[in-house]
Amino acid sequence: MRRKVTIILMFISMALCLALMSNTYSRYVADTRGDIDMLFARWQILVNETDITSNANSTISIVPVIEEQEHVASGRIAPSSRGYFDIDVDPRNVDVSFRYSINLAMEDADITDLNITQFIINPNEPDATPVEVEDMIISNTLIFDKANSAFEFEQFTIRIFFEWYSGEDRTMTDEETTEIGRRAAEEDTSIRITANISFEQVFSSN
Repeated sequence: MRRKVTIILMFISMALCLALMSNTYSRYVADTRGDIDMLFARWQILVNETDITSNANSTISIVPVIEEQEHVASGRIAPSSRGYFDIDVDPRNVDVSFRYSINLAMEDADITDLNITQFIINPNEPDATPVEVEDMIISNTLIFDKANSAFEFEQFTIRIFFEWYSGEDRTMTDEETTEIGRRAAEEDTSIRITANISFEQVFSSN
């Protein structure tokens, strides 16, 4: 009888020991999932009210302003004519620094005296200053101001001037100029200035 009691007590002792060991090595556990949401930097640029970032290759029409001359019909150009066209840029929905480039070209290479001369940024501002166009390219880099939590790029206008030069050192002869006028009378021809405008994000202000 004592032997049975002793064996039963041994089994109880072992069970208690295992239970204590189990409690010693157990630990609190929990499981969950975290969702990390990050907002993309905005990249939307409007040129003359057209969203050019929605289409990699977009074409917009820009209407030039031709200065009135006493002896030239309105809306027509001739030797000595001057004018300009505006490119309105709206980058308010851009959250990164960026660079813009405007590559200008004359489609009619025969009119060598018709030149792009100058440009002005925001021409309606009192301190706006004309800048000479070099190599038919206008470019600039705009930096996003992270130090200002309310920073937002402002809309701006680039006014580009052109002139049909008729001074003494002009390159076209009278015969070449006359031929252009003759074609205009027969075919109502025109000349086109192309402005290829590109925007790209920059990673350094250098």
